[in-house]
Parts: sequence; C-alpha cells; structure tokens
Amino acid sequence: MNRLNTKPGCCRSKMTLKDFSCFLFLLLAGNVFAQVKISGTVTAASGEKLPFIQIINKTDGNKSQTDKNGNFVVNVSKAGNYELTFYSDNYAIFENSYAAPSENIQVSLEKINSLSEVTVQKQKEKIFALNKLRDVEETAIYAGKKSEVISVGQLTANKATNNTRQIFAQVVGLTINEGSDGGLQLSIGARGLDPNRTSNFNTRQNGYDISADVLGYPESYYVPPTEALDEIQVVRGAASLQYGTQFGGLVNFKLKSPSEKPISVVLRNTVGSYGLYTNFTSLSGSVGKFSYYAFSNYKKGDGFRPNSDFESKNFFANLNYQFTDKTSLHFDYTYFNYLAHQAGGLTDPMFYENPRQSNRARNWFKVDWNLFALRFNHKFTADANFSLQLFGLDASRKSVGFRPNRIEIGDAQGQARDLISGDFKNWGAEARYLQGYNLGRNKSTFLIGAKYYQSDNSGFQGPGSSRSDADFNLATTEFPYYKNQSDYKYPNMNIAVFWENIFRITQKFSVTPGFRFEKIRTEAEGYYRVIGLNFSETEVISDRTEYEDNIKDRNFVLFGIGLSYKPKNKLEFYGNVSQNYRSITFNDIRTAIPNQKIAPGISDEKGYTSDIGFRGQLTDKVTFDASVFGLYYDDKIGEYDIVESQIFKRIRDNIGTAVTYGFEMMIDWNLARTFFKNNENFVWNVFSNTAFTGSEYLKSYVPSNYDISVKGNEVEFVPLYNIKAGTGIGYKNFKTSLQLTYVSSQFTTANNDYSNQNSIGDGITGQIPSYYVADFSASYKWKMLKLEAGINNFTDNKYFTRRASGYPGPGIIPSDFRSFYTTLEIAF
Repeated sequence: MNRLNTKPGCCRSKMTLKDFSCFLFLLLAGNVFAQVKISGTVTAASGEKLPFIQIINKTDGNKSQTDKNGNFVVNVSKAGNYELTFYSDNYAIFENSYAAPSENIQVSLEKINSLSEVTVQKQKEKIFALNKLRDVEETAIYAGKKSEVISVGQLTANKATNNTRQIFAQVVGLTINEGSDGGLQLSIGARGLDPNRTSNFNTRQNGYDISADVLGYPESYYVPPTEALDEIQVVRGAASLQYGTQFGGLVNFKLKSPSEKPISVVLRNTVGSYGLYTNFTSLSGSVGKFSYYAFSNYKKGDGFRPNSDFESKNFFANLNYQFTDKTSLHFDYTYFNYLAHQAGGLTDPMFYENPRQSNRARNWFKVDWNLFALRFNHKFTADANFSLQLFGLDASRKSVGFRPNRIEIGDAQGQARDLISGDFKNWGAEARYLQGYNLGRNKSTFLIGAKYYQSDNSGFQGPGSSRSDADFNLATTEFPYYKNQSDYKYPNMNIAVFWENIFRITQKFSVTPGFRFEKIRTEAEGYYRVIGLNFSETEVISDRTEYEDNIKDRNFVLFGIGLSYKPKNKLEFYGNVSQNYRSITFNDIRTAIPNQKIAPGISDEKGYTSDIGFRGQLTDKVTFDASVFGLYYDDKIGEYDIVESQIFKRIRDNIGTAVTYGFEMMIDWNLARTFFKNNENFVWNVFSNTAFTGSEYLKSYVPSNYDISVKGNEVEFVPLYNIKAGTGIGYKNFKTSLQLTYVSSQFTTANNDYSNQNSIGDGITGQIPSYYVADFSASYKWKMLKLEAGINNFTDNKYFTRRASGYPGPGIIPSDFRSFYTTLEIAF
C-alpha cells in the first residue's frame, strides 16, 4: 500500500482525487463573506457570567454556546428577526426574538434549584420536541436525511435492562430480536435487514465505532447501558456517505455529559423477576477546564428459562480538557465483560408445548470488550470546525456448546461441544472539517472528511471439553477427530474520503450532494479441516486439511443527494437517494454452523436507499414525521434450504435482487398542551409509530440444479405491519407510560417456508408468527430520590422474534414472559 502523499504542493498537473478534494477545500474555505451576527453576554441574576450555555436559533435550527466568559456570537445568513433560546440545567429557559445584526445583548438567566419531573420534561420538550437531528451538528451534516433522536432522559421505561421495545418505541419500522439476557446485546434491523446484533447498521458510541469489525464482522456485542445515555441518534441509509457503506444507516449512542458541579453522583439499584439485579453508579463533575464522567454497571440474573443465568460488568470513563473556548481534548475508555449461560433453541412443537423448557445445560457465551477513543476538537472560527478522532478495540467473543442439527436431542455430559473463538484487534482515525460560508445571500455548509481503519482479527473453531462448565479451551486431546475445525486470520484495511455540501439555494430550499470514496482490502488466511466419519461416527473414513488465502481488494465511489424545503418554521419536506454497499463478512465466507454451507463465489452486496418525507411541528402540540422509502438490494446475501444426500442443508449465497418499500409515520400529540394548557404541573401525550412495508425478490440467482427460485417471494425479516402506540401521563413528580406493540408475521428465509407447530421441524426454518406485547412503567421523584417500577409484557404473551441458525440456538428463541422491575435512584 502506498502511503498518502503528505508533502506540500499537492496541486500538480496530474489531478488526483486527493488533489481535487484539496483544491475544493481551499476554494470553499476561502469563500467566506462578511457574516451577519447577533452577539452578547449571558449572566445569572447575580451578575455572574455563565459559560457553555446552550443557544438554539429556532428560526434556522442551528446551535451554538457561550464561551468560558459567557460571551456568545450567533451567525445568521441575512438581516432579520431571529428567535433564540438559551438553556442550561438548573436555569429557567429564556426565549426572545432579536434583530440581526445586534451587538452587546445582555441575557440574564434565572437559577432554579428545585424543579419537578414534569417541569424539567416540559422545558426540554420546549427545545427538543422536533425529534430529528439538525441540519448541522458539530462536524456532521444531516440535511435532507431521515433522522430520529431518542431523548433518553424523557423516557419512562425499563432502562435497567435496555428494554429495546420501550427505548426505541418512537423509531419507525424497527424489527427487534429480543433476548432474555438483561439487555446485554442490541439486535435491531429495518426495511428487510437482518436484526442479528445490529450488523446492518454502523453502530457508534460518542461518534466512534464499537462493533467487532466494521467491515469483516460488523456485529455489536457491546451496547452502552441506557442509564448512561443522553440520547440515541438514528440516521437511515443515506448516512452511508459519512459513516460507511451499510444499508441500515447509523446508530450513535451519545453518553451523558459531565455535571457542571465539581462532583455529582447517581446511584441506581434495580431488582426484578427471575433473579434480576443491576447496579448503576455514575460520577461526574467539572473543575476549571477539566471535566469528567464515569460509570460502572453490574448485572446478573437467572433468565425465565433454565440454563439462562448471566453476569456482566461494564465500566466507562470520559475525561475532558478545555484548553480554550475553541480547543478541547476528550478521552474515552470502555470495559465490558459478560458470561451468559445459553438455554438453546426449541423446535416448533417444543415451543408450543412449553416455551420455558431447555435441553441444553452446557452452552456458554463470553464477551470481553475494551474500547479506546481520543477526540480533538478545534473551532477555527464560529463557522469553521475541525475534529480528529482516534479509536481502537481489543476484544474477544467465545462460545462453547452442544449444537446438533436435531434440536430435540438431549444434551448428555461426555459428548464433545463446539468451541468457537474470535479475537478482534483494530484501530482507526477519522478527521472531519466543516466550514460555513455565504453563497450569495444564504449560508451554506461544506464538510470533508477521511477515515483510515485497520484490523488484525483471528478466529478458530474446534472441539470443546465434555464437561458442563464455561471452559473455552480446545479439547483436541479428548476429541482429536472432531469434524468442525478451523483456524483463520482476517487482516482488513479501509481508506475512505467523504464530502458533503449544503447548498442553500434560498432561505427555505437546500440541496446537499455528496460522495464517498472507498478502498477496501479484506483477507482470510488459514485452514479448515474436513473429517469424514462412518454412519455410526465411530471410525474415520477421510481426513484432509484445506488451506486458504483469499484476498479481495476493491475501490469504488458512492454518490448521494438530499433535498430540503422548509415552507415555514418547524415544517420540512425532505428527500434523499444514496448508494449503499456491503462487503462480505467473515460469516459470509466461512461457516461455523454444522448444517450450513457457503456457496462458492459469494460476493459483496450493493444497491441504494431513498426517502421522501414531510416532518415537523404543528404549533407546539403535534410532532410528526411521515415518509415513503425504497431500498433496492442487488446480490443480496441470504439463506435458502435444500435437502442434499438426504441431509438438510442451509445454503448461504447471493440469492437475488430484492426491493423493499413502504410508508412510515410517527406522530406525537401533546394532549396536555391541547386541552390543559393552563396546568403547568400536568403532562399527557399519545404517540403512534406505524410502518407498512412490502417486499419482493425481483430476480433469483439460486442455481437451477437446486430447483428453487426466490423470484416473486417476500424478503426475509419484513413484517407487513409494524405498529407501536402508547401514552405518557404525568403530574408534578409522578410519570407513567403505557405502550402496545404489534408486529405481523415475517419469513426468515428466502424460501418463504411456513412453520407448522404440529410437525417435527427443526425450529430454524419457518415464519416468525405475528405477536403483540404490552409494557407499563411509572416513576416518582422526591428530592434526591427517584422510584421507578414497571411490568413488561403484562399480558404474559407467549411469542418469539427469532429463529437462530447458530448461537444462541439453533432453533426458536422464546421472548420473555411477564416480568416486573423496581429501581431506586439516589442523585446528589
């Protein structure tokens, strides 16, 4: 690999992509005309100048803040009146309209020492009710994209177990793989994308990658605890230009910021059904230029099925230093470790007979995660921001268990278990430069960035011991002729350059084109051992070792464009179309599942996504986002079932060209402001989150000799109806929430096989039947104390959301029965 040219004089006669980007950067960075400004100082009633007060320009949607001396400058595109909101914890919100240009404005905030839960919620709703990312956030552009923001602090939900149904209730169209392991993993998908470990989204924490390997193994074994989050940002497929090539988009977990006090402590203890106990303890504060936020999170439980106990430990530390009001440095460290007993999967008859049963006592799963991140921010001017983020991962995942094709067969000690181990070591750097400039009379924004990513991962599979404990050592001496053995290294490298620009044609209409250049090099180097046994599996018939060194090197460019029209304040028409790409992963080219076969010549996936929508606020009572979408997926990798030599096999292959399309709508109606607007102590809202999704395979690439065609079939993981609805009611410090979820049936393979609860079946093949589930939560705050309680699945429905082909199955993985939780919080 040639090193990037860092020598001066990049503008040579032979123009390269990098030279063009350099030229464009210099051209637009210099295109900054005189700005129209509103400036002044923010103080407390006592006269004390207030640093880092949030300032939101509600007229154009931009954000800024005061510097360390309480001074602020708000740049606007032209002269006129602008509505500004000044906000900070422990201060009453101040709103006013100012004429631009204006100088030396004096703003005084009233300090409030004790606010009720309802008052705090109303203050935040007043600012953040529009549930989307703004056009420009720090060094990122979201204009014209479908984005959703979950304000975690406003949720009344089971945060101790990261209850995904409740936490993501207002994100439209998500499909969820539910587990009973205390929320240790997140598995969400959308628009026909497999939910397994959120592998079709780019998953980040505070802006940096947290999955095992972004390209080769994009599965998220770690998810931050909801109790530590400020918000969750979700950007759909058009995020591919800034965040990578994935079809799903971006999920970014933004953790809480340090307290403004020197020291602030939050203690949360939760107990619940099936032996659940969790502890969350956070410590944060600010002293001069230094600030910090840290938490520890401990969880343990027994699960609602036998052999489902788990224990986890999670630690996080964030250290920040503000050199000047323009320059800051931030360091994050995350440690996550858990061990989970896995009850295994069920066949259809087993599930309908007794969903609580388990015939696997020797299956275990272990994760060890270490994340590092260092971020440097510098603001050259009020309109020129630069960020550089370095990040790294040192992690492993290990599993051991008895996993025969016949799920109904009991697990007896003395038999070999299948051991699979993966080690992940990767690091990367991402630099971004964002420049605001005037194009004519309107303010436009330019973003350019680059990312370098390198990984050196490895994995092996072989015999596990015959014992019942969580032993993750190879037992080759005990079982020298175990059939599934392999050892591989997966070195990957990725270089990307991306560019986007908001061109504001008028004050109301903007066009945001962009591109992303990708260089991806993936490699699989190692061997797998193929051992043939006789019918009784007592004698070795054949024994050979196959060595592989597969290298795949490719370069490509993705393009996209977004449009935004804002006819009036708080209303917007938006649309976008963006190319997407998904490189084949470790799992796509090497199987660790006994009954699975990888088709030769399997290749990368490609396609595009698009959204057209209308969103905003109607007065201050209704927030909504209604859109139609399309996702075109060529060379889609999927699975279909065959019987080969009287043996059931599941084939993983590029099975065809697919399309998913639909209508998504989220609406939140504030009934309290509509009917009880004179009662400041009362909140009441209702919401409806509805997705209607259709899908079809347009072409079939399944080999004709299998006598299978997926053309015309529905795409996997696409329920026709995905509906969530609920209400929240509160009075002073008491708040409640009620949520109902309904998901219609969906297929799990391209064959579109139907399940039959009366047949023998394998539990892997078939539909996921339709289901509904209801959740209730409540909270009450008194001074430093807060009590939370709730019932999840209070109708005690028996249902499932996943048919696993491997761990934690194989087979049907039942969802939790009715469960209770109670949390006591102490904050000081």
